[in-house]
Amino acid sequence: MKQFLTEIFSWWSGQTWGTRLWIWRFGDYVGSDEFGNKYYQDRKADRRYVTYYGDADPSTIGTGWHGWMHYRTDVVPTQAGYQTRAWEKPHEANLTGTAAAYRPDGSLLNKGERPRVTGDYDAWSPE
Repeated sequence: MKQFLTEIFSWWSGQTWGTRLWIWRFGDYVGSDEFGNKYYQDRKADRRYVTYYGDADPSTIGTGWHGWMHYRTDVVPTQAGYQTRAWEKPHEANLTGTAAAYRPDGSLLNKGERPRVTGDYDAWSPE
């Protein structure tokens, strides 16, 4: 019951009821990735859909599926035996707001001092 109400009233926690109905009526299941996301293709129009597992986070789309979703290839990664390349990094969640977030020197949350400005820049001062 909780999942049913969540699908009706929220979009950020996966698919909505309208999305579920649309996919049931017009979509064909194509496959899923290692994160649990499910991919669909429209029967009539050339449209592709993803329903996220958990929160709607587009960065969790796998590398092979990203190419398929953006029409760079028409071959579904599960059918083609897609292999990730050495330069493709695995997914890493957005760390903003956590202790592991990037904080450069000079940041209010990082110890250290911002490097002095060098070069031909002169700060303006009203004289």
